[in-house]
Amino acid sequence: MSQASNSPLTDLSYQQSYAPTMTLAMAQQRAQFMNTIRQFFTSRQVLEVQTPLLSQAGNTDTFLQSVTAQVTYQDKPYTYYLHTSPEFAMKRLLASWQVPIYQICPVFRDNEIGTRHNIEFSMLEWYQPSYSLDDIAAELGELLETLYGYPIVLSHYRYVDAFMDFVGIHPLTASLSALQAVAEDKGLTGFDFNSKTTDLNANTSYVIDDENRRQDWLDLLFSHAVEPNLGHDLPTLIIEYPPATAALAKTAFDKDGNKIAKRFELYINGIEIANAYDELADGQALRKRFEQDNQLRKRHNLPQMPIDERLLAASDDLIPCSGIAVGIDRLLMVITGAKSLEKVIPFPSGLA
Repeated sequence: MSQASNSPLTDLSYQQSYAPTMTLAMAQQRAQFMNTIRQFFTSRQVLEVQTPLLSQAGNTDTFLQSVTAQVTYQDKPYTYYLHTSPEFAMKRLLASWQVPIYQICPVFRDNEIGTRHNIEFSMLEWYQPSYSLDDIAAELGELLETLYGYPIVLSHYRYVDAFMDFVGIHPLTASLSALQAVAEDKGLTGFDFNSKTTDLNANTSYVIDDENRRQDWLDLLFSHAVEPNLGHDLPTLIIEYPPATAALAKTAFDKDGNKIAKRFELYINGIEIANAYDELADGQALRKRFEQDNQLRKRHNLPQMPIDERLLAASDDLIPCSGIAVGIDRLLMVITGAKSLEKVIPFPSGLA
């Protein structure tokens, strides 16, 4: 069977319907929504920038899959990647210019389809020099008030407290076996995070350490047992995540002496809307994290991603700052009360 025969375009219903899934009224509301965001940042002297969608490097995050593009550059074939966020390129600008910047752009994440997911979606990302994580949270609150049109109170909820409230176990001190037992008790079965992994290319085997296995179980429990309960009364910031989730954020210690990531995520109506970091300015430390990501990708039989060497060089010159990424489509969805992304975008991936 040819690849073309598996395309959504061969489905008669797709062929017969050219109409957008978003109404004209929603399109007009979306346009005003975008205009309000731009006015918000213009009034704060935050520079709007535009960075390339295509890059020679990719995101090494284990659970973010990049869309690849085969290009020809100077008559030679190359594999490029559509960015999963504009973060890497924006940090190169920030290291050079050292001024507040923001961007609204399409981003791409492969194999993400659903009522809250799409392969291509819109992201707002901004960086503020000399801002703490609390400062960027306050600015996020001001943006939400502007978009909602009335005062907003942001609830701050420690990851540890949310986990204990809804899962009943301390996420930073629980043993690997305890986390697995709780997951199985909640009916989350069929997951194997403990297996030995073989590198088929090198014909060698290695074992991922317990901390990474623990994080796999934490992620599973958090997504199934905690996330659905968040942000129904008030928009909620989950703060003080486990250190394994730091990605490009700094780490610190909480009031109990546990190591945590200096980042937060915003949840509204059980939906993740935004992700913020107190940005790590250390190219060597980031390289180690990216290399560890690629080891985890091997474990999950995912392709190794080329590391962005330009980002690592820029990171050493990055001034103290915090940054945040906001899913524009999801935020518009929760503000308007839409039940799925297809109501706030014209053509979801299956109809593109």
